[in-house]
Amino acid sequence: MITMFGIPGCDTIKKARKWLEENGVDYQFHDYKKDGLSEAQLDSWLDELGFEALINKRGTTWRKLPDDIKDNIDRDSARAVMLENQSIIKRPLLDTGSAKILGFKADEYQQLFS
Repeated sequence: MITMFGIPGCDTIKKARKWLEENGVDYQFHDYKKDGLSEAQLDSWLDELGFEALINKRGTTWRKLPDDIKDNIDRDSARAVMLENQSIIKRPLLDTGSAKILGFKADEYQQLFS
């Protein structure tokens, strides 16, 4: 089963969900706010994708972090920040079972599901 991870109010999530629905792709939505995020799930993403890819440095959550945290971010500190506030994780994260895609680009989704 394809799972999209994110926050329902996010504009990028809305675009990605609309694309999946318009193209008949069955998926389930995992809402960080309601469903949380397990340490094991985050650890697997960190191992596969790396903390640099997972952190959304363009979002307000990142910008509001103290400079000393941002300037010294590493895997362990990134993990702690992401577990505390999932809004800092780049959205959406689409898990197809065989691939994990961060962000939304229609052409990337088209290639993945064609």
